[in-house]
Amino acid sequence: MHCISAEYQPNNNRLMFLETICIKNGIVRNLEAHVFRMEQTAEHFGFIAPALPHLELMLPKSLIDKKVKCRVQYKETIQHVEFEAYAPKEIQSLRLVQANDLNYSFKFSDRSQLNLNLSKENSSEALIVQNGCITDTTYSNVVFRRNNEFFTPDTYLLNGTKRRKLLSESVIRETRITVDNLRDFDHVYLINSMLDIEDKVGCPVRDIKPGCFEFQLEVNNPHGSFKPPCGQ
Repeated sequence: MHCISAEYQPNNNRLMFLETICIKNGIVRNLEAHVFRMEQTAEHFGFIAPALPHLELMLPKSLIDKKVKCRVQYKETIQHVEFEAYAPKEIQSLRLVQANDLNYSFKFSDRSQLNLNLSKENSSEALIVQNGCITDTTYSNVVFRRNNEFFTPDTYLLNGTKRRKLLSESVIRETRITVDNLRDFDHVYLINSMLDIEDKVGCPVRDIKPGCFEFQLEVNNPHGSFKPPCGQ
């Protein structure tokens, strides 16, 4: 397999951060992990993490019996909280995109550097590669299955809350997964705060496609963007 190179230059003009929290049947899930990540983020960037509001009390009544995606935007204070009923995106294939200089070790609210234009492939998602190593998709960590055991790359971009939880419970193990050894696995699952392995969002490894997207820096977009090469 091969993939197209990409470069990234961060924009630090206005940093804001995001937590995406799962609420199921009116109960916040894995709250401690989100608070811990907020505190880690605040310590790194030199501010005090704000306290989360009581999300269960804020939840609209129409969403109490649903699986809800709660987005909390923050820095020194909570800037915005929103709730929406969650429906996972259908994934039929993944496409390799190489981005050696992409740095997403903290969950920024500005995710424009991760907005890959795959409009012609609504059921496809980018699988980001750095220096030949598999990392994450644009919105999730990944778990690979081999002989009914589950493994996650040790070369992640963002150490997500669900990833940490499954590692601590010994449901998954870290290992080095590369473009060259992808075929040692048979299936890939997407995981994040909203998705578990048992949700079965992912695809067979045979449906991971070689990369056909390249990263281009633009004068008016310091993040750059991913575009199909000429002729596609």
